[in-house]
Amino acid sequence: MVKRKSGTKKELAPSSVPVDGKDDQTMVRHFVWTVGSIGVHLDQIQHVWAKTLGISAPQWMILMALSDFDKGQGVPVNEVAKVLHVDPSFVTTQSKLLEKKGFVRRKASDVDARIVRMSLTDKTCKQLSNLCGQQEALYEFVFSGLSGREFEDLLKGLSLLKSRLQKASIMAGLEVSK
Repeated sequence: MVKRKSGTKKELAPSSVPVDGKDDQTMVRHFVWTVGSIGVHLDQIQHVWAKTLGISAPQWMILMALSDFDKGQGVPVNEVAKVLHVDPSFVTTQSKLLEKKGFVRRKASDVDARIVRMSLTDKTCKQLSNLCGQQEALYEFVFSGLSGREFEDLLKGLSLLKSRLQKASIMAGLEVSK
């Protein structure tokens, strides 16, 4: 609920946040700062996990993408780049460094040699498994106040916001180029 200057209360529906009043604008700005702060903290946590393996945070994210999306066939470089919102050349460069360190296997596709599929090495899987308990304890601390249903609702709301923010970033880009 947002209390308007006139004293009437206006409920903010999750599907449409009005931004016409000062109070609403303040709430939206507070939301943006809060989400930005969450992003910074998540980056810091990823940096800590990466440091335990002796790699950079972006390299850690590549390993996490492979861990989450590899179904036994490897994951193409362009798919990892898409998930991480980075240029495929960045993933190529970083995955070659990870390959030299023994974290990743890179193999040209049998169907199309231009497509490079990446997968985690056994060494990496073992190291990630060793970190699993620490990660679970941390995530339990962070999310302990949410029931399964509340967590699911939070994810749905964040997914909706992500989708709308993707569209808004395109719209903002179009406005700038006019």
